[in-house]
Amino acid sequence: MIYNLINMFGPWLEERGLYGYFRVFTFAEFRAICSLILSFILVLVTCKPAIRWLLKQKIGDNPEFNHHELNKLMEDKTDTPTMGGIVISGAILVSTLLLADLTSFYVRMALICLLWLSLLGGADDWLKLTSARRVPGSREGLYTWEKLIFQFALAVLLGLFIHHYGVQKYSGANDDILKMSQSLTLPLMKSWQWTDGHWIPSEHLIQLGTWSFVGLSVLIIAGFSNAVNLTDGLDGLAGGVMAMVGSAFVLLALIGGNDELAKHLLVPYIPMSNELAIIAGAMVGACLGFLWYNCHPAQVFMGDVGSLPLGGLIGYIAVVIRQEFLLLIIGGIFVLEALSVVLQVSYFKYTGGKRIFRCAPIHHHFHMGGWTEQQVVVRFWLITALLSAVALATLKLR
Repeated sequence: MIYNLINMFGPWLEERGLYGYFRVFTFAEFRAICSLILSFILVLVTCKPAIRWLLKQKIGDNPEFNHHELNKLMEDKTDTPTMGGIVISGAILVSTLLLADLTSFYVRMALICLLWLSLLGGADDWLKLTSARRVPGSREGLYTWEKLIFQFALAVLLGLFIHHYGVQKYSGANDDILKMSQSLTLPLMKSWQWTDGHWIPSEHLIQLGTWSFVGLSVLIIAGFSNAVNLTDGLDGLAGGVMAMVGSAFVLLALIGGNDELAKHLLVPYIPMSNELAIIAGAMVGACLGFLWYNCHPAQVFMGDVGSLPLGGLIGYIAVVIRQEFLLLIIGGIFVLEALSVVLQVSYFKYTGGKRIFRCAPIHHHFHMGGWTEQQVVVRFWLITALLSAVALATLKLR
């Protein structure tokens, strides 16, 4: 909104010699930093009242697992308020509305993603926390297939619009950029090549058809939405990992939306995608602010209302800037958590009751193996920091 207002009143400000004071807001890099700071402050200020309201409503978590030893480890978390992700989603929404270019197609689709998954996660949390109290023996939350239907529907919608509309709107008749925006970007592979004094898309690009593009979008957006949800099981784990992943994608979005930087680093150039750095910055700030209250011992839990939109948004950003495979590296902890659940459930069914891990998701495996909760969380943070450095280093290895 601030960016749009400055553009709208630019001539008026210029006439009065005031434009120079506001010019800094025309740079996506500055607005991304402002978004991070603003969302951090918003969460820091609003989270304490939100915790009091949640306690008043008796919206407390009661973690229970099919494992006696794990239940003993987690018993001190009983009645800790959950659904704290409301303040995360709210801070991202406000920061985006104030600082992003609201005429951008990519920003508007990100807002749809945020609101869609926040409502889905909120409904799931509310059912889990209230239905059992009202109706003894009632189901706990939405069924898995119900959540997947809404996640898949959103991912299909986003994938189709990104493939058919996004780059065509901003690139016009530039077939080179359109081709690049619909291709598969692999680590170590060049997206550009210098030929006859001109930059052209690399001859090694793997072009994706409509449904292969949509299928990849579903895998990344819905997959990471669920993966972050599964990771949100220890104090500060999901928030800390997401803050690091989001920081890396602030840089990647700024690079992907800048013609010169994208060509210099041989990564896809997606016009206007640098506006997504404002949203990624808001995610980082919101997660850091939430860690103030969510670090051990947690005063509040994120819940599905926070974890589902965080995962879906980072997946959406990765799809737009064509960096799905870098997300798999940077978000390696999220991938590991999701894979551990898939492997555990599959092996359990196949062998008739045997397990690969002590408990899944895998953070519980290490917790039950003797690591303290803080050790699991900090070590997973360290791994994410290392994976982020490795992934960003590959930008120069092409």
